[in-house]
Amino acid sequence: MKKFKLFIALIVVLAGLGAWYYSTGNFSEGDRAGTVIKLSRKGFLFKTFEGELNLGMGIHDDNANAMSISNVWNFSVAIGDTAVIQALDAAMMNGHRAKLQYREKFVGLPWRGDTHYMVYQVDVIH
Repeated sequence: MKKFKLFIALIVVLAGLGAWYYSTGNFSEGDRAGTVIKLSRKGFLFKTFEGELNLGMGIHDDNANAMSISNVWNFSVAIGDTAVIQALDAAMMNGHRAKLQYREKFVGLPWRGDTHYMVYQVDVIH
């Protein structure tokens, strides 16, 4: 009986550690560059900063005619990351391109934002 309780306790601890890693861990890291077109503070119960980055990809056909399409990428920013929020706001207001470094989370949680992509650093391209 003692071994069974120890086994159950071990399973519960491992499940708890797995759930913790799944909710806080990163699936991937990367960066994207484009023009910030939206930055807003939103949320009903949990206020988060949500933004949109226009990646500005274009399509070229066989006749070398360029067609501009809008490729928009949605991202979130931690509410307490004021340096990133200020850099995003400045890039958006001045129309500068920006390189955003992000971490993709396994799962989105309401207090972390609407997306799985959490931006943690901004480099403004002049």
